[in-house]
Amino acid sequence: MRGLMRRAALLLGLLAVCMNVAAGDLYDTVNRLRAGAGNCGAAREVPALRPQAALERVARGMAHGEQAEASLKSAGYRATRYSAFNLRGDGVGAQAAALLAKPGYCKQLQDAAMTEVGIYLDASQLWVVMAAPFAPLVGVSEQAAGQRVLDLVNDARASPRRCGASAFNSAQPVRWSALLAEVARLHSEEMARYNYFSHSGRDGSDPAQRVERAGYRYRATGENIAGGQMQPEEAVAGWIKSPEHCANLMNPVFTEMGAAFAIDRGSDMGVYWTQEFGTRR
Repeated sequence: MRGLMRRAALLLGLLAVCMNVAAGDLYDTVNRLRAGAGNCGAAREVPALRPQAALERVARGMAHGEQAEASLKSAGYRATRYSAFNLRGDGVGAQAAALLAKPGYCKQLQDAAMTEVGIYLDASQLWVVMAAPFAPLVGVSEQAAGQRVLDLVNDARASPRRCGASAFNSAQPVRWSALLAEVARLHSEEMARYNYFSHSGRDGSDPAQRVERAGYRYRATGENIAGGQMQPEEAVAGWIKSPEHCANLMNPVFTEMGAAFAIDRGSDMGVYWTQEFGTRR
């Protein structure tokens, strides 16, 4: 009996090793098809997918019945985007290369937005999970982002518009304030570092108090914040759609503004934007 059990354990171990080898080979297959091999003609060149251990755990979890979101969470993988598909049938590993070369799978494999992959294979099923890891990136310098926000705000102020129930005439352009930009930077960095989203600072300060504390003697001031947007255009577009933020943006009393963003990959939103408006005394 013990001999039979040892042989069974050995066979299972050998099977696991074979499956791991086969899964390893499939990473090469996936990337060859992604590059346009076989029937997967590629319209443009896309970088190879990087094998990711956490996504292998996701694929294994899904093979055992977990939902994708739950599996991603349990694996500790945070994705901006992901996709998953599976093939079933006895001996699926041996047929995988031919099955994956079909047009529907080719299109998924060649999704340029995906950068990482995990594969799970057993005797009767193959799971492929691809994802783009959460990696917030604005892609422009702080100075360039601030200038772009200023330009977009002044473009918006040049035309009459409604902000919710309130109608605003066109307004004079605002000019850049380095002091207000510094106030905006500090608040964005605090929100990013401590993972919160609010006009109230961690010390209980409101926007007017933070502006005044920085030495800006104001007659009027206002603040807009945004989170999650990867481009200045997205941040400003969101403010224009929000009645309260839009009202700040169109307020003819304001003559100056400053804006800044901060990034923290460990935070919920990733990117945090702050825009300060003001009129000096």
